[in-house]
Amino acid sequence: MTSRLTLVVAIFSLLLVSSLSPSSSADSADLDEFLTFLESDESDRNDAASNPTPLSDPHFSDDDVSDDDFENYDDFEVPSGLDRDDENLWPAIDDKDVVVLGDRNFSGFVESNRYVMVEFYAPWCGHCQSLAPEYAAAATELKGEAVALAKVDATEERELAEEYEVQGFPTVYFFVDGEHKPYTGQRTKEAIVTWIKKKIGPGVYNISTIEDAERILTSENKVVLGFLESLVGPESEELSAASKLEDNVNFYQTVNPDVAKLFHMDPDSKRPALVMLKREVEKLSHFDGQFKKSVIAEFVSANKLPLVTIFTRESGSAIFESPIKKQILLFATSNDSEKVIPTFQEAAKAFKGKLIFVYVEMDNKEVGRPVADYFGITGNSPKVIGYSGNNDGNKYVLNGEPTLDKIKAFGEDFVQDKLKPFYKSDPIPEPNDEDVKIVVGDNFDDIVLDESKDVLLEIYAPWCGHCQALEPTYKKLAKHLRAIESLVIAKMDGATNEHPKAKAEGFPTLLFFPAGNKSVDPITVDSDHTVVSFYKFIKKHASIPFKLKKPVFTAKPESSDAKESSESSTNDVKDEL
Repeated sequence: MTSRLTLVVAIFSLLLVSSLSPSSSADSADLDEFLTFLESDESDRNDAASNPTPLSDPHFSDDDVSDDDFENYDDFEVPSGLDRDDENLWPAIDDKDVVVLGDRNFSGFVESNRYVMVEFYAPWCGHCQSLAPEYAAAATELKGEAVALAKVDATEERELAEEYEVQGFPTVYFFVDGEHKPYTGQRTKEAIVTWIKKKIGPGVYNISTIEDAERILTSENKVVLGFLESLVGPESEELSAASKLEDNVNFYQTVNPDVAKLFHMDPDSKRPALVMLKREVEKLSHFDGQFKKSVIAEFVSANKLPLVTIFTRESGSAIFESPIKKQILLFATSNDSEKVIPTFQEAAKAFKGKLIFVYVEMDNKEVGRPVADYFGITGNSPKVIGYSGNNDGNKYVLNGEPTLDKIKAFGEDFVQDKLKPFYKSDPIPEPNDEDVKIVVGDNFDDIVLDESKDVLLEIYAPWCGHCQALEPTYKKLAKHLRAIESLVIAKMDGATNEHPKAKAEGFPTLLFFPAGNKSVDPITVDSDHTVVSFYKFIKKHASIPFKLKKPVFTAKPESSDAKESSESSTNDVKDEL
């Protein structure tokens, strides 16, 4: 009995000393205290019982989706809306000349072939299916050339896709002696063939006869011709080097004055001379710079697009890959195009080499409408927008009717960086008292940039599957932290709202704005998408310390048997003491 009493006293003393000993880290103890509470769903069940609220999205609920359900989401998996069987609905493609590569043969094939184009694709990807017949036709046309076209199923060859940093489909690389660079051309057979021939060929082709010249002028949309003293030597080398920098324009050279005359050049002009011809309103552009590759390439780049480019899937890449980044876009319906495009073209003449002028057909549902939505264009009346086209992606609005004088003045201010950016915004929501606050462009400053609040902001898109998976976890986090007055959990639809402080690299993007420090860039949230991980991140980075009060959960009434068992156990302990 004495030994038992001594043991109990010792245990009691140890517990007493532990409770009186100072914690090594108050914050750590506070954090650990609530980890189990945050992971538990008991608070959600109590809230649901006392204050049932209908779910805003019937497809997602806290009970159906746990914190870990979306942790292992794989970009190479078939999206939930597409079954594996649906992949067989795509039309059959004759791609017998496309080499199938995988982990077993990839390295060996690339090393044994100097020129290889490789497409990383996903069977369920619609863009890949659209590219497939063009890619197969290009492979057949290039059969016999010193190049191979290959493909890799990224959903099957995941390690290979990850090694080459495949982040979207299709991803197309061009390998030269084992080194790869992305393919930057259009996704058509003609563009692929032209691009590859330029990479593997001499770059510039000779025109010796009138017949050859006429054939080229009638079969190609845009060409560059150099009128030289000799088809070999430094000038030819500069022209060839410049051609390597321009993927979508064929370069030619001649020493024949009659050929030069056919290309609208003075046969008696001083050589070297150079001209660019296009099947556009502005057909002819004469080069008057130094005959060096960089100067020639700059001239071609500035003149290869028409005065006004009609935005299509095919022209989009040429627009956005141009070294001229600033664009002026005219949004108009097809009915208004004949009335407004001539004025737009006339204005464009004053900004060659400085701005790209683009016409977007607003009532084209497949191409024009999505572009108009991206820029926040509403209604059907013609509108003109300036777009910086670089990393900041700023947009500028021409107010009023787009007359010739107004467009010219707008363009001059745009070139000189005198315009004020425009940002899209949904209407400010009223009320806005949910646990997750709704942020739009027009209330961003009031909510997110409030210096008295620490703010966690999710930038999402309604169609984003990752965002939909995050939603129940984000709501649960906001519910746990709703009593913290210094903290705001918010979200913003990044598809319809913008702000210079809210740069989204993708969806969802999570940014943290510490209180009292809103002038600097926000902190990108790099934690796991769980309530506990978000809580730890906020505790670490919040400028204003806070402490949660753990709610008292409703205890379940004990059964009589359990109560008797508990009392029996207690009595047993007492008896032992």
